[in-house]
Amino acid sequence: MKTPFIVSILQRVVEQIGAILIVDPECKFVGHITFKNGKKTVFRSTQFNINGFGAAEIAKDKGCSSFLLKHFGYKVPEGKTFFNEHLCKKIDTLRNIDDGFDYAKSLGFPVIVKPLNLSQGRLVTKVHNKREYYQVAKKILQITSGFIVERFHVGNDYRILVLDEEVIITYQRIPLFVVGNGRSSVWELLQRKQLLLNKNGRKIIDLEDFRIKKKLQRQKLTFDSVIPKDTIVYVLDNANLSSGGEAIDLTESIHADFQKLAINITKDMGLRLVGVDIITNDITKPMGDYIIIEVNGSPGLQNYASFGELQTQRVENLYLKVLQAMEN
Repeated sequence: MKTPFIVSILQRVVEQIGAILIVDPECKFVGHITFKNGKKTVFRSTQFNINGFGAAEIAKDKGCSSFLLKHFGYKVPEGKTFFNEHLCKKIDTLRNIDDGFDYAKSLGFPVIVKPLNLSQGRLVTKVHNKREYYQVAKKILQITSGFIVERFHVGNDYRILVLDEEVIITYQRIPLFVVGNGRSSVWELLQRKQLLLNKNGRKIIDLEDFRIKKKLQRQKLTFDSVIPKDTIVYVLDNANLSSGGEAIDLTESIHADFQKLAINITKDMGLRLVGVDIITNDITKPMGDYIIIEVNGSPGLQNYASFGELQTQRVENLYLKVLQAMEN
């Protein structure tokens, strides 16, 4: 089994600070670190002990974290949580899948439907009508107990990565797309994109993802459609890098307003390491309208690092700072 990205980074970092790294030989994402001063810590993939357990658990729950963000005065999407029938009976609420549809209608389509506690953009879907709503909601409830219906907001998608009171990394996230050449079908273009992502060590695109077919249909396209030369076709709405999205690095150009916003959110949410996901027009200019769509207490950075040596070095620098913070 190939050494996981996070472990390869940690192997270099612990050497710099004189720590000792032990990795489970079977589950290579799990390990133990002993610092030079005798302190010890554990990690699982990108989950470190730097965030308190309670704060980390709240960050995982999109409904709870949205409530707290709104309480502290931050702008979040208008939305409500809905649950499967078993949980509705247990907590004595009528917010079931049908109530979710009524709420979606009241917001006005399109809306965002997303799981309460899944990561990497899994099943986060922009739905346009009743049929799509029930298709997505049922898929979510097959694997988790609840989902959120949110108002859809137009804008660019950004991630700001904060450690304590410092913004370490900032980038814009672009949804998965293909560029036509006048000869190849969408399917062929996606296969080539897949090979390119794999070459860079990135996650495999799920070509069976129902959201891709839906996105193409709304553009009156199919997998067999041939795209004109230099025409860009977006095949997903969500911009997660783990779904094949692209990153535009803005670490050096993020405006101070947004840096302050992300740092304040990190402190208010009781976190130290967090990825703050924001929808706004331009993160390099003074802050205007914005929406906080999520806070991620264990942000994965392998996909970001794949964009070049500078990005890899930034990730290594981040994990060096994380370990130094835990040691001291």
